[in-house]
Amino acid sequence: METLTFKLTLIFYFTTTIVGLIEIFKESKGLSKIILTLSILGFTFHTLNIVIRYFAFGYLPVVGMHHATSFFVWCIIAVFFVIEYKYRISITGSFILPIAFILILVSSTFRRDIFPLPPILQSYWFDIHITLAFVANAAFAIAFAIGIMYLLQEHFLKKKKVSRLFQRLPNLQILDEINYRLISFGFPFLTFAIITGALWAENAWGSYWRWDPKEIWSLVTWITYALILHLRIIRGWQGKKAIIISIIGFISVLFTFFGVNLLLKSLHNFNN
Repeated sequence: METLTFKLTLIFYFTTTIVGLIEIFKESKGLSKIILTLSILGFTFHTLNIVIRYFAFGYLPVVGMHHATSFFVWCIIAVFFVIEYKYRISITGSFILPIAFILILVSSTFRRDIFPLPPILQSYWFDIHITLAFVANAAFAIAFAIGIMYLLQEHFLKKKKVSRLFQRLPNLQILDEINYRLISFGFPFLTFAIITGALWAENAWGSYWRWDPKEIWSLVTWITYALILHLRIIRGWQGKKAIIISIIGFISVLFTFFGVNLLLKSLHNFNN
């Protein structure tokens, strides 16, 4: 069942991505409904897959790159549904769902073994710290997609190119607002993820901070998003400058998630 539900998840996310890319170039209300339906079906099988693995493992299935990336995608889709419900911008899925599909496809290249939970992870901090971090990263992933939409719309405005896509993308003010709200939502989660991680580290290793690569890059990511909020609130920054920094922030998220685990030696590498 675990293999079947994961394959069905891949199939539905892939199909949703293809339909979403078609929607970018061809306006159709019917396509928007198909995208939402397919993404709900994919999310349903994805949820079932995670539940199956939860009972098989006996803990939240985020140990190992396959399971962690899969859960990351699940959080992205969950936040996407919230954005879809709140703003009702149908074309948003055409930019967000390809990111989710690429990540779930990447997850399929990693080992899918059932790992025993390392002793250091057998703590009540485990679920709290992990959940906070993944929710933050999911919000930043969608802020990245919104940022790409913003840059496209701005490009059309500068070139005075009135294309079908230009007409269907939200205006720059709305995109800027959504990007800001997502970062404002994700930042406290990242902050508490770092704080709970430090408390957990003190309990496990005897110190709050060890300058481990994962800790360093998490701090870099935190500083990047803190800078965005500071510049927006204190300096009144908005628009392209803030959007570009948010895109850089998500690159930092990806390096913290993939780069540190795959390229660097870290105390946080558990069964890659």
